[in-house]
Amino acid sequence: MNNYSAIDIIEKIKSRDISAQQATEYYLDRINAYDNQLGAFITVTVDYAKQRAKQIDKQIEAGDDVGLLAGLPIAIKDNICTSFAPTTCASKILANYIPPYDAHIIEKLEQAGAVIIGKTNLDEFAMGASTENSCIKLTRNPWNNERVPGGSSGGSAVAVSADMSPVAIGSDTGGSIRQPACFCGVCGIKPTYGRVSRYGLVAFGSSLDQIGAFSRDVRDIALLLNVIAGYDNRDSTSVPDNFAPKPDLLANLKTDNSAKKLGIPREYLKQDGLDSEIAHAIEQAIKEFEKLGYEFTEISLPHTEYAVACYYIIATAEASSNLARYDGVHYGYRVANPKDYIDVYTSSRAEGFGNEVKRRIMLGTYALSAGYYDAYYLKALKVRTLIKRDFEQAFESVDAIIAPVSPMPAFKIGEKVQDPLQMYLGDIFTIPVNLAGLPAISVPCGFTKDNLPLSFQLIGKHFDEQTILKSAWQYQQITDFHKQRPELS
Repeated sequence: MNNYSAIDIIEKIKSRDISAQQATEYYLDRINAYDNQLGAFITVTVDYAKQRAKQIDKQIEAGDDVGLLAGLPIAIKDNICTSFAPTTCASKILANYIPPYDAHIIEKLEQAGAVIIGKTNLDEFAMGASTENSCIKLTRNPWNNERVPGGSSGGSAVAVSADMSPVAIGSDTGGSIRQPACFCGVCGIKPTYGRVSRYGLVAFGSSLDQIGAFSRDVRDIALLLNVIAGYDNRDSTSVPDNFAPKPDLLANLKTDNSAKKLGIPREYLKQDGLDSEIAHAIEQAIKEFEKLGYEFTEISLPHTEYAVACYYIIATAEASSNLARYDGVHYGYRVANPKDYIDVYTSSRAEGFGNEVKRRIMLGTYALSAGYYDAYYLKALKVRTLIKRDFEQAFESVDAIIAPVSPMPAFKIGEKVQDPLQMYLGDIFTIPVNLAGLPAISVPCGFTKDNLPLSFQLIGKHFDEQTILKSAWQYQQITDFHKQRPELS
């Protein structure tokens, strides 16, 4: 079954060539066989998934409409609320917390017939780029177990890469879908900010977070976006359908593509520290696009150099505000035998949060404090506007932008843990997209001499997921990098 795309699996379930129960059992067996080695899952919802698959098989047998996903197994990042399983955010402070409600996308997925097989590991509260900051377990890259899978959605990327789930859901605040997709050799999309409801997504940076999807095949991602995208009145950042109509992304993949001009940002490909193998792989990808009739032009995104500093002020400021609710009183971890109410608050947070989360809370609190707000946070907001304007000007002459995802391939576990700044600088190519609220997809395009996956990203205009999906799908028609699989022991 691991040779099938998600769409293939759905078609076979609907035609009763296989049952939803067989598909679910297959992936649960894969998790049982390989997850001890890889650490992709925090919770595996065995009983819930089996019961759900059995119910879907009964509906199919009765001739009922079971939805677009019809028994498809799917993995969910563990910062998305589920009423039937814990939502821990990979943090001690939320250990064993079970939300009283489902996130909007969980409702949408289940209405479409999906079978949720588990919750995947992440950097604590999605703060990190390697999934080494999880307080639950370490996640390893299936291509090389001594390498990181990327983050913060590392568990979801590994689940798809190692065929423990045909598709997975993640969230992207500064590259948290695209970078692990790149490191693990699968596709990952961050939609336009506001395209997918964030209701039920545990907030890190509220003006940056966006839910997206992983798969090997671009068609699967288009199908998932058809299901999860759309307006939700419970999310004040969700964009109404009349403002940004949602096309049938899957059906439109094969339509004529008039978007034939891609921009190459000179600031990205000439960035200090860009690995030579990544630069070469993107040059080869450009040649493949030229075979498809694409034209290329060099563009400038002049404020790129300020993106990391801008992001780590805005994101940490929002994190400081969002994580204030974890106080040892409302819910979550509470220190035993506190001295007084101040000790409840300070000790519960000190023991409940990991080092990276504490670091970002302190940075954000400092940036928002009296005397520093104007110098840091307000200035970062102004720079964010300039970065957004750079993209708007670039899109006046191109249909989409091609760029690296990460300046380096998957690095060794422990290599950057003691140097957070180096870890932060690794987000230089993904962060500007989140600051501007644009859609972007990571697409496999090669391997290093050490057999580590490489990818490029396609960046589109606001609410123009269609263009980048079409271009990515066309690239997949003439290459097979997305079909390569790691050897698992």
